[in-house]
Amino acid sequence: MDRTPLVPQLFGHAAVSAGLSLRDYLHDGEALAHAQICARERYRTDAVFAFLDFGVEAEALGAPLSFRDDRYPDVVGSVLGADDDPARLRLPEPASAGRMPVCLRALRTMRGRLGDSALVAGAVAGPMTACAQLYGIENALYLAIDDPPRLAAALDFSTRLAIRYGLAQLDAGAHAVIVFDPAASPAVVPPGFFREFLAPRLERVLAALRDGGAAFTWLNIAGPTAGILDCYARIGADVATFDYYLSAAEACRLLPRTCLAGNLKSLDFLDAAPDRIERQARALVAAFEGRGGFLLSSGCEIPPEAAAGNIAAMAAALSGD
Repeated sequence: MDRTPLVPQLFGHAAVSAGLSLRDYLHDGEALAHAQICARERYRTDAVFAFLDFGVEAEALGAPLSFRDDRYPDVVGSVLGADDDPARLRLPEPASAGRMPVCLRALRTMRGRLGDSALVAGAVAGPMTACAQLYGIENALYLAIDDPPRLAAALDFSTRLAIRYGLAQLDAGAHAVIVFDPAASPAVVPPGFFREFLAPRLERVLAALRDGGAAFTWLNIAGPTAGILDCYARIGADVATFDYYLSAAEACRLLPRTCLAGNLKSLDFLDAAPDRIERQARALVAAFEGRGGFLLSSGCEIPPEAAAGNIAAMAAALSGD
């Protein structure tokens, strides 16, 4: 790139910006694609995202969700009971299960309209996050202590689920598929658990996406990831998101040869002054001057209700880049 790419995590905000309810945005692939393209044009970003919410995989497996017009849905019933064996589950068909087709339709539309002029990114839930969807986070964490073999089986199923859904997204036109795994954050599970249970499975997901034609692989785990970030390159992540808990210098030390994306604080986009956002963004760009391998972004999703002026301030930070 001849400049720093601008790839803020704009998901639900694209709906708000386009005057859509989140409910409509999350159920209509054409509406999602339209909103994402409009947000790209408004904020001069370099990427669009077919990310719906973290209930998609669970819903495709039969979990009930509760929707509201102005917020993401809640998973209101787990797929598996605390004592259920994940062996009874069957992988869903992305072309027809739940709202997975919404994502695929959005990807086809965005790639058809944008071609290679912008990154068209899909998204899947990583193994730990999908496992938490299956059992509920509390039951999933208890399994780590009470029944590690059953947890391992659930994580293996979740790994296969991420691969199947991710490959379908690549077939639909995604250049790359971001693996979001917030439940793998050290804020949820210890780094030792991540290294033993999650890193090998994330490695399988990333390898399958690369073999399936992804232009690159991208791992996105929010929170205080200093204790696990050094694993990312070894397990095959070409791009790593880092959150505001880590400085640019620390992220570069842990991943000296990996493209990094981050790390503006997402909640700042709600009420910080635009000039503050612009100063922070300029400082980030300057921190990577000479190194390269940087995507200007937020460390986590920018809230749907974020102030438009604060997002525009990110683009303004690149005006002289």
